[in-house]
Amino acid sequence: MTRYTLEDLRKAEAERDAIEERWSRYEGNNPGKYEADRRAARDTVRVIKESLKANGIIEMSDAEKLNARLDNEFPNAKSKEVVELDGVKYRRRFFPAEKSRSGKTVTRWERTWEKLS
Repeated sequence: MTRYTLEDLRKAEAERDAIEERWSRYEGNNPGKYEADRRAARDTVRVIKESLKANGIIEMSDAEKLNARLDNEFPNAKSKEVVELDGVKYRRRFFPAEKSRSGKTVTRWERTWEKLS
């Protein structure tokens, strides 16, 4: 696993911003122009941020800390599974984080825990 630094994050964000700027100025007839570059740049920033948070270089929010704790306690939880931690019940939830250009296919899923009342 690669150990990233804050400088790596800064460079990745600058590259992502440059690609987004190039795309916003594009006036051609190709709606998919720069799409692969944009997706790769966004993914790189996401991976670096996740790594920095996992290594404690960037502070996690309280919600991220709770999600990480629940993930560690219940690593094999299925979708809609209800678990209890410290007397509070949580439900595992998956949702599409990214879809294909057509919007018909999910290309990346995200997961979270929702607190049940």
